[in-house]
Amino acid sequence: MKNSEEIKIELRDTEWDFEYTDHDRDIVRAIVYDDSGYFYFVRVLRDDDFGKAVLIETSGGGVEKGEDHITALRRELKEELGAEVEIICRIGVVSDYYNLIHRHNINNYYLCRVTAFGNKNMTQDEIECFHLSTLKMNYEDAVREYEKCSDTKLGRLIANRELPVLKRAKERVEPAAGSLV
Repeated sequence: MKNSEEIKIELRDTEWDFEYTDHDRDIVRAIVYDDSGYFYFVRVLRDDDFGKAVLIETSGGGVEKGEDHITALRRELKEELGAEVEIICRIGVVSDYYNLIHRHNINNYYLCRVTAFGNKNMTQDEIECFHLSTLKMNYEDAVREYEKCSDTKLGRLIANRELPVLKRAKERVEPAAGSLV
C-alpha cells in the first residue's frame, strides 16, 4: 500500500454476541502529533454497560446534525485536547460494531499536526462519566498502552480499530518529520 492511499477496514465485534444493529454513528477521529514526534490521545475511565476499564483512545466523536467532518473534527479536538490543528490528510475509514449497544460505527480518521494548545471545552459526560484526560506519548509507548488496555473486551475492540490507523499515521508522518521514536 502506498503512503498516499487511504485505508478502509471493516471489523466485526467478536467480544459480544450479535443480535441486531439499530443505528449507524458517523464519527470523526484524529491521530494528533506534534513536531517533536509525540502523539496525543485521551485516557478514558469507564464504568458502564461495557464494564469497568481504563482505556486509551484517539480524540474524536460523533458528527452532529448540520456539521461536516472537518467542522466536527475541529470541535472534538478543541473539546477533548484543547488543540488547534493543521489537518494533514484523511487516513481512511474503519467500520466497526458495538454489538452490546447495537451500533455500527463509521470512524473517519484524519492525521493532524498540533499548532497550538488552549483550554479544553469538554462536555459534562466527558468530565463526569468518562473522566477524560490527555496522554502525550511516543509511538512505541502508545502501542504498548493499547496492548495493555486490551485486557478488557472494549479495550480489544478499540485496539483492533486504532492500532492499524496509528501505524498508518506513523508511516505518513515519518518521511516529513524524520524518525518519531
